[in-house]
Amino acid sequence: MKIQMVLSFLLPMIAVLLVTPLVIKLAHKIGATDKPNYRKVHAKIMPRLGGLAIFIGVAVGYFVAGIYKEQVTGITVGAILIILLGILDDMYELSAKVKLFGQIIAASLVVWTGLTIDFITIPFIGRFELDFWAYPLSIFWIVAITNAINLIDGLDGLSAGISAISIGTVAIMAGIAGANLILTLSLIILGSIIGFLFYNFYPAKIFMGDTGALFLGYCISILSLLGLYKSVTLFSFIVPIIILGVPIFDTSFAIIRRLVNKRPISSPDKSHLHHRLLAMGLSHRNTVLFIYGIGIIFSISAVLFSSATLWGSILILFMLFIGGLLLAEVIGLVHEKKSEQVMKVYRKVSGRQ
Repeated sequence: MKIQMVLSFLLPMIAVLLVTPLVIKLAHKIGATDKPNYRKVHAKIMPRLGGLAIFIGVAVGYFVAGIYKEQVTGITVGAILIILLGILDDMYELSAKVKLFGQIIAASLVVWTGLTIDFITIPFIGRFELDFWAYPLSIFWIVAITNAINLIDGLDGLSAGISAISIGTVAIMAGIAGANLILTLSLIILGSIIGFLFYNFYPAKIFMGDTGALFLGYCISILSLLGLYKSVTLFSFIVPIIILGVPIFDTSFAIIRRLVNKRPISSPDKSHLHHRLLAMGLSHRNTVLFIYGIGIIFSISAVLFSSATLWGSILILFMLFIGGLLLAEVIGLVHEKKSEQVMKVYRKVSGRQ
């Protein structure tokens, strides 16, 4: 079993390392490239089909680890649909409505095969049977988390690294609980991401594109759904939300910022977490590493939360909440002007005049 777990991690990573250069050439050939604009950090045309390389790595692990023998047909077909959707979007830039429709179809396939959240356990409150609502909630869960990773795909290696941290956390919890299927799937995906990061970390040679962001979001949604499944119950409903703290934090403050500034919620801007850190003077690399650090804090908190007492759980949530508010205020996630003095002090201390 241990050898199989090691191979489940190593072989997908090696496969991605070998296939990514070919994917780079393919992306240029079919026009799946990302062109610079006022909202983007990169200054040259970049291939953005990296998610295909990650998917190939996961496919290798799928057969090596014997996952195809498990009852995961719906999950597999859903993943293929998500990849096809991502490839088309990387090539032709599909509308948001078309992408959402495709995601709902993929999620519905998974739910149709019986993988649903039948009840939720909320700490301090209790357990709630969902009955009919299990189906729409499960579809919403998959679609929402599938999009969460896409929202932080703004810097080299950022969304891939945050995904790796989230999936690594699930792997640790699955290993502790003895949930071998979830552990194996997590290791396969984790190995594929790490192999891709060799090409995607700053300075990137390829972007993951929507192919990768949607696929990794889908993978995380499925892993968390498996962990919430009635026969597994790896963690409570709040734990995967904590694990996904970085994209949820950034998205929440993006919505608040646009409401406060009386702008449409869907309107793009350059005030996301990574934009603000760059504006404070952090380098591209250090900004990504800083956000990795935030992701690790959320992940450690999730592991501690899963085994904490009532008051321990309350303390963890309180500290995360207060820490998030302080960070948002310091870097100006809502009001940029409020962070100008902090930026001046930082630049003076760091010698960045």
